[in-house]
Amino acid sequence: MTKLFFSLTLLFIFCSCENADEEIALNIDQDAILSQFSGTINLKDLPNYENQEMPAYIRKDNTSSNPITNEGAVLGRVLFYDKNLSVNNTISCSSCHQQALAFGDDAIASDGVNGTTGRHSMRLINARFSQESNFFWDERANTLEDQSTMPIQDHVEMGYSGEDGNEDINGLLEKLESIDYYNELFAFVYGDANVTEERMQNALAQFIRSIQSFDSKYDIGRAQVNNDDSNFPNFSELENEGKNLFMERANFNNNGVRVSGGIGCNVCHRAPEFDIDPNSANNGIISSLSFPNELDTDITRSPSLRDLFNSTGQSNGPMMHTGFTNDLNEVLAHYNNIPANGNGLDRRLNPQGNPQNLAMTNSEMDAVIAFIKTLSGSDVYTNEKWSDPFN
Repeated sequence: MTKLFFSLTLLFIFCSCENADEEIALNIDQDAILSQFSGTINLKDLPNYENQEMPAYIRKDNTSSNPITNEGAVLGRVLFYDKNLSVNNTISCSSCHQQALAFGDDAIASDGVNGTTGRHSMRLINARFSQESNFFWDERANTLEDQSTMPIQDHVEMGYSGEDGNEDINGLLEKLESIDYYNELFAFVYGDANVTEERMQNALAQFIRSIQSFDSKYDIGRAQVNNDDSNFPNFSELENEGKNLFMERANFNNNGVRVSGGIGCNVCHRAPEFDIDPNSANNGIISSLSFPNELDTDITRSPSLRDLFNSTGQSNGPMMHTGFTNDLNEVLAHYNNIPANGNGLDRRLNPQGNPQNLAMTNSEMDAVIAFIKTLSGSDVYTNEKWSDPFN
């Protein structure tokens, strides 16, 4: 009898909690949401952002104190795609970070409300899965949350800078509070319709961190072996050769010329996340996109090497902070023979005090490129939960 009473009590508590959650959603006025996002957002049937499957070998995570929730990520999705976040209603986060391009841009410099960006727009794929918690090429944002509203307040990018007659971030907060669907969405997520920068940051960061890509040929192979040093059974001979070159450290002579081993990419771009080592310095590409006669030596961050290419093998846009090329052969040519650079070059690119010369053959370059193309998935490019809810 006691066991029966206990079971019924648990059932009542469970049902009460479930009903309470439904009641919260039902108590939120959804008229504006239904009007604006009919067919793309349903508060009673949210996409799964918070409990997505990921491989057991993925361990790095910079989430910290802002875990992903389905509710927060849905709000973040709307903010990410909303051109109302720019002073003239022409630019959204997605203007520079496009789903079809692994949330990057195919322009060298992205268009903003008052010109073009000073550096190439970084891809946002797997932004969550890194040891590095700082963001932007120069790491000037301490967290993804901080980063998320900095472009909004940049005079060139989205314009809420408080400069040259433009309003500052407070003007944007007032603007969003006057939009009916934000009244409903903020109330749905936070319990009231108050729009603050911190709430925006948390929601945007949750959405961006939810964008993940783990359905690549690499992931299929990695799941079948114990570590990255093993040959992957689903790889071609060329792809396995490229993987081994990528993973194995190079051995250099006293002149900085590789004499044996691999090419050591994994030292900085670390598998299986392929995130940048937080202790990296610049890679020898120090030209400035905005100021051709000046140097840009503070570039110490890069996105994951996953999804440099789409699932058909086409480039997802220019590479490096200068966007100097779409061709990975040219990137490898740079690393093959690093130019002399006394301006903060990473020590790992300066063996024996000499700029690195990897002495790669054409066939080795082909193998490395074949391997890097295995790092691309397919779902992230078309999954509706990361798509534009305004369409």
